[in-house]
Amino acid sequence: MMKLFRMLKPYWIGVVFVLFAVFIQALTELFLPTLMADIVDEGIAKSNIPYIWQTGGLMLGVALFGMVFSITGSYLSAKVSMGFGRDLRSRVFSHAQRFTLKEFDNFGTASLITRTTNDITQVQQVLMMMLRMMAMAPMMMIGGIIMAVSKDAKLSLVLVVVIPVLALLILVLGRSALPLFKAMQKKIDKLNLVLRENLTGIRVIRAFGRENSERQRFDHASRDLMDTAIKVNKIMAAMMPAMMLILNFSTIAIIWYGSIRIDAGEMQLGNLIAFIQYAMQILFSLIMVSIIFVMVPRASVSAGRINEVLDAVPDITDSASPTSVSQQGHLEFRDVSFTYQGAEAPALEEISFEARPGEVTALIGGTGSGKSTLVNLIPRFYDVTSGSILVDGADIRDLSQESLRQKIGYVPQKALLFTGSVAENIRHGKEDATDEEMQQAAEIAQAAEFINSLEKGYDAPVSQGGSNLSGGQKQRLSIARALVRRPEIYIFDDSFSALDFKTDAKLRAALKTEIQDATILMVAQRVSTVMDADRIIVLDQGKIAGIGTHYDLMNSSEVYREIVSSQLSEEELSAQVGGNRNE
Repeated sequence: MMKLFRMLKPYWIGVVFVLFAVFIQALTELFLPTLMADIVDEGIAKSNIPYIWQTGGLMLGVALFGMVFSITGSYLSAKVSMGFGRDLRSRVFSHAQRFTLKEFDNFGTASLITRTTNDITQVQQVLMMMLRMMAMAPMMMIGGIIMAVSKDAKLSLVLVVVIPVLALLILVLGRSALPLFKAMQKKIDKLNLVLRENLTGIRVIRAFGRENSERQRFDHASRDLMDTAIKVNKIMAAMMPAMMLILNFSTIAIIWYGSIRIDAGEMQLGNLIAFIQYAMQILFSLIMVSIIFVMVPRASVSAGRINEVLDAVPDITDSASPTSVSQQGHLEFRDVSFTYQGAEAPALEEISFEARPGEVTALIGGTGSGKSTLVNLIPRFYDVTSGSILVDGADIRDLSQESLRQKIGYVPQKALLFTGSVAENIRHGKEDATDEEMQQAAEIAQAAEFINSLEKGYDAPVSQGGSNLSGGQKQRLSIARALVRRPEIYIFDDSFSALDFKTDAKLRAALKTEIQDATILMVAQRVSTVMDADRIIVLDQGKIAGIGTHYDLMNSSEVYREIVSSQLSEEELSAQVGGNRNE
């Protein structure tokens, strides 16, 4: 946790003022019992009414003075802790933004959300308590002991017995709770995971009538967390009654022993009253420490989880001296192989091909053949296991990730939109895109017609995940987002699957006309989408099973013929073969 608290440097002035305010507050609270003792011994015992009024007024002034510093300290501690939480949350988020897909796979999305929200909140709350209670407790304890001894040294022997007993109780209960706090945070992760899967997969769950089983799965995760929380709370609940019992017995002992000393004339009544108040301050400072012991173990677990994220080094980093390349878009794979972490077999093996500017290179193959894996290597979502990928003659590992991705317009297999307006989603590809550029991108993507039919046009709202749009509409906006940035390389990862054949054909025709100078890499399942490509790469179980035009592959690639025959009728297939012979 101390590692995270190094981020408090920008707030050191606020921390100093908080500690100063707490110090003044502690002095005022330590001064009040002495004034009370003076009122009893000098005022009440001697019937000195003016002295009672004078000292009572001083007590009121000291109390008000302490209250001002207490409010100031509370305000500043809240401000410092909230600012720290904001900065830490921003740092974790920014660091996670640099993660590769490998790090996201390792941590898990649900866990990263928990660490960025719940865990940081735990640390933030403990910081606020530490600035107030952890600073106040030792001041009150040490000051209380000094003042109690000054009132009666022999009576202070009661505290010598009580304080170690309380400290031992706090230590034992704190150590018992720590493993349970660790378990709680992991079970919160599990609960978030189940909840997230349930909410994002609600259509599938309802389609297969799995509501009851999912409810049971959520109840199991929730009950598991509840059981652990109850165990922790039982331990913590036992702490307060035990401490109050010790506190009450110590009060009885002080009054009993103090009355003997007063009867013997060795102590005044006012000093006994002051001593009891100082004893209460000392013991309540230990109770404050016990409250901190409740929060600190959980916060220390949370801090460790946050540090795990901050200490994680992204698997993919920029070269120390990034290379700059010309703006062309020539793409080349040289003997590229890739294996996912923990996988037994490579997902891609010895892939070599070129994709040139002005040409359409299509990737086709069965499910699991490695098409999406291949295109994910180009923006360096993953790094190749062996071989190299070159853009304009430079290995992409020698380019900065930012400059590499500026060259790429990527349309993922699953269209993902963000909450906002239609225009904001298109401009996600190019923040400073003009209205004309945005509208042109929508025209090419065949999205302009449905956008103009919306009530607010380009200012129409887009719900979370684009839930207020159809699959085809989301896909077309996703394509427009890539088109608006005018990159040198376009990657369409099965991006036309949600489009009807007519829209698909119009879109491909528009692409051929409007972005004819760019390199286009197109992943597709439908043969009709790739037939007109300049180059078709057939993948089978992670290897290249053929490269060529549609008609070349009809003669040379059995895998490609199988794909074609599975999608075209016998008449269409005969026409394809016949056309090939005529040529």
